[in-house]
Amino acid sequence: MGKKTNPRKIPRTQEDCDRSYDKGVDEGCAIACAIFLTVLVDKFNGADYIRDVWGEVLKLSEEIKERRVSVPDLRHVLLEEYKIEV
Repeated sequence: MGKKTNPRKIPRTQEDCDRSYDKGVDEGCAIACAIFLTVLVDKFNGADYIRDVWGEVLKLSEEIKERRVSVPDLRHVLLEEYKIEV
């Protein structure tokens, strides 16, 4: 039986790093959206416009994924304009 290679010693490419980053962003957005949309529908009677909100969330998520918008900028705007710290 051959020696096992330590996974930390396997060389990674920038493409691997980019793919991992994109996957993390996608998963993080999915979790945050599920929480946000559930609260919107359950607590704030958002059932009438939930699809419109979801469409806008998907657009913004794509912009983040394509690095046209940064999360730190979004957080800054929320803090400065609405006093919400995310």
